[in-house]
Amino acid sequence: MSFADLGLKSELARAVFENGYTTATPIQLQAIPAVLAGRDVLAGAQTGTGKTAAFMLPILQKLGRAQGRLPRALILTPTRELAAQVAESARTYGKYLDLRTQVVFGGVSINPQISALRAGCDLLVATPGRLLDLAEQRAVDLGSVECFVLDEADRMLDMGFIQPIRQVIKRLPSQRQNLMFSATYSEEIRDLANRLLRDPATIEVAVRNATADRVDQQMYRVPKEHKRHLLAYLIDSGSWTQVLVFTRTKHGANRLTQQLEGSGIRAAAIHGNKSQAARVRALEDFKASRITALVATEVAARGLDIKELPYVVNYELPNVPEDYVHRIGRTARAGGTGCAVSLVSPDEAPLLRDIEKVLKRSLSAKELPAYPVSAPLQNSQPSDRRDPPADRGRGRPHGQHASGQRPQGQHSHAQRSHSEHARGSSHPRRDRHAGEGLGDRAAGGHHASGGHRHRGRSAGQRRVGAPFRTSR
Repeated sequence: MSFADLGLKSELARAVFENGYTTATPIQLQAIPAVLAGRDVLAGAQTGTGKTAAFMLPILQKLGRAQGRLPRALILTPTRELAAQVAESARTYGKYLDLRTQVVFGGVSINPQISALRAGCDLLVATPGRLLDLAEQRAVDLGSVECFVLDEADRMLDMGFIQPIRQVIKRLPSQRQNLMFSATYSEEIRDLANRLLRDPATIEVAVRNATADRVDQQMYRVPKEHKRHLLAYLIDSGSWTQVLVFTRTKHGANRLTQQLEGSGIRAAAIHGNKSQAARVRALEDFKASRITALVATEVAARGLDIKELPYVVNYELPNVPEDYVHRIGRTARAGGTGCAVSLVSPDEAPLLRDIEKVLKRSLSAKELPAYPVSAPLQNSQPSDRRDPPADRGRGRPHGQHASGQRPQGQHSHAQRSHSEHARGSSHPRRDRHAGEGLGDRAAGGHHASGGHRHRGRSAGQRRVGAPFRTSR
């Protein structure tokens, strides 16, 4: 069924068609008529199936034309990247409408956002922390909101946003339309829906927590200390040009980025300790193929919409099994295909079992290839929490002198020590999102990129690939 057949006005149907979409997806077929009819909606679908358009198109139609100064529709998202993506979708689909869209999130100056809101806004996209900051400063009034959307609602709860959500709801009019969209359903989501929604249209177009059918899910059992070597081998031997790599911690993302660059693979990290400018720059470089590997924490599990992304790698399995679904959902989007590779060390066996319970199936292990392993860098240090110096990685791998020679005794890889890996948090969910939450406050700098691909083995390398045993 076409978008025009769903009752959308010609201006919206034209904008959708110009973006290459002619047929509505299952979630859009059910959600768009329900939203246009004024129903509250609780909707879930596999990630990458068009949830944003499912609520954005009918909201834009109901808003009509620009009116007054206060926002009439509010969309809450858990991350800055997702907020920016949703706002861009609003501008793309609404290009032929006279509507004003504003987006606000932390990590950047609040003053330009205040000025933009004062100029008038019909549709507001926001992260909870910055929205409450603006409300407390009386820079935004939510008293005219007619439609309220919680996007990626399950992620909101996982990141600890339940209290900010309640504070936002208190500032909204009692009479409004409420929409909850999420890639997964959980009992927590249903409890929140029961309190927030009135006689909602419940839409679930896929099995709970299902992964996209077109994702080729692969898994390797590999010792923890060999993961970076195997990853570098897979990228190099497979001639991968674009891969999104997930780690559990920001510190680990920095370290892996440095190690990949030491192997001649152009890489950048994106996480909550990066400034918004650095995160945007890294994402733009990745989309433009100026870097091969984008190393990310859970901040990128939602909100990164990269067309035809071929590979996603779980360098470390997530602590929350549902996050596996969101991670690999970055590939095989909009009907495409993709490959998701998980590197599983013996200590991650319980995490793998939890993921398989969510998926309701087992992931079969592939045979390890004969990948090269190099000795660690002498006197190697873990990557700093801030971005490395601006000249690092520009045109030469980390650790190489300007003359083009490596210091004597050093090889092409950096290695994380056992004591460094043992550092962790007693509360993984809270620590994992430190710096990515309410205020989105972040330290920033420049991401490192550059270097050339090195093929073959350098001195100190050996090949491994014997069958991996889970006992140590």
